Amino acid sequence: MPGLQGRFSTLVKAKVSSVLDRAEDPAETLDYSYDKQLELLQNVKSGIADVVTAKKRLQMQEDTLREQVAKLDGQARQALAAGNEDLSRAALQRKQAITDELGSLDQQVSDLQHQQDQLTENEQKLKVKIDAFRTKKEVIKAQYSAADAQVQISEAATGVGEQMADVGLAMQRALEKTDDMKARADAVGELEQSGTFDDLTQLDGSDDALDRQLAQVTDAGQVDSELEKMKAELASGAGAQQLPPAEEKEAGS
Repeated sequence: MPGLQGRFSTLVKAKVSSVLDRAEDPAETLDYSYDKQLELLQNVKSGIADVVTAKKRLQMQEDTLREQVAKLDGQARQALAAGNEDLSRAALQRKQAITDELGSLDQQVSDLQHQQDQLTENEQKLKVKIDAFRTKKEVIKAQYSAADAQVQISEAATGVGEQMADVGLAMQRALEKTDDMKARADAVGELEQSGTFDDLTQLDGSDDALDRQLAQVTDAGQVDSELEKMKAELASGAGAQQLPPAEEKEAGS
């Protein structure tokens, strides 16, 4: 049973593959692949834009924190000049915390800049590949169109194409029907000459055939009788009149 299922699965896959192969248009497939690559390129560009946006936000935060550092530094100096060492120390501590935060932001900005550079480089490489693919795609499409046209022309010239095969079959059927009609016409003509169709107009075909045969026999007898009479006339002399046998007997008596 597992072997049968495997064979059935293979058969289905083969049939589906065959159908897809006949339905697949290389030009459409190439255009679809090109569109997918353009979509990928657009995603890379969107990613670069997102990275740049995040980097700009961090840089804006850095600018704000640097302003705070400068301000706290000035406040610490003023407090120390006023003799308030504790206030100056508190300002310096806050300045140090912000400075540490600035260091973390600098690292994040640097990482984002590195990521941006990589994405930009990948974008350029991908763009070059897409441009090359587009050129090759158009060449392949042109070659496929030319090959397809050549195949159609060759099939039309040799009559091996599917459409030409249908035309050939239609022509063959037309010739066969024509031959059948000719044969039927010849048969009808032959039957008409033989008098077969005359029977169709008679109520009793068998009687009519018998009458025709009797009439033929009668006609043949009359012809023979007239022929014998003409021979007798020629034997007795040209134009001589002969009495019938009955009249000769009466004259003798």
